[in-house]
Amino acid sequence: MDTIKQLEWRYATKKFDKTKKLSASKLNILKQAFNLTATSFGLQTISLVVVSDPDVRTLLVEHAYRQSQVLDASHLLVICIKETIDSKDVNDYFDNIRAIRDTSETILSPYRKNLIDTMQRMTVIEQQQWSMNQAFIALGNLMTVCAMEGIDSCPMEGFVPSKYDDILNLKALGLKSALLLPVGYRAEDDMFSGFLKVRKNIEDTVIEL
Repeated sequence: MDTIKQLEWRYATKKFDKTKKLSASKLNILKQAFNLTATSFGLQTISLVVVSDPDVRTLLVEHAYRQSQVLDASHLLVICIKETIDSKDVNDYFDNIRAIRDTSETILSPYRKNLIDTMQRMTVIEQQQWSMNQAFIALGNLMTVCAMEGIDSCPMEGFVPSKYDDILNLKALGLKSALLLPVGYRAEDDMFSGFLKVRKNIEDTVIEL
């Protein structure tokens, strides 16, 4: 598959075909891609909520400034961040390393302590901003994977997170909604699909030293 061709094919889909749904295998690729996203320290303080229920999405579209993609796409992906990061999150991470790689605790211990100290020095706001940075990495990764798989998507920040948190009961999970990514297949009459991409010349955006 031609990577550049697929990235040129990709656009922020404004109108999805309501009748076309992602197969279970395609959806699984997106789940796996999210889980494999690079995160700082590998700590993974982000989660993905996959919303397929049209009744739930009908409630959600109201709090996304009536943007129809939320309801019309095959699935709505909600990228979430942890409300707070505590020592348990760090310990769980290093315990997982030890279990998967059979790494000695003697080796892990100083890194474990350093990361716990790093997280404890952050305020809750700083922790959330740190996690938000990871959420954007995941969004970019998902958009690229979508393009490679021939899946349409539309990255969205235009929604009311507090309403999404309530409707999806995220607080009970210790999460906050951060970004939206409706995914599915473009409608044939979405006029935006035929627009040529408008980008600067590559010489104006890439600096070679």
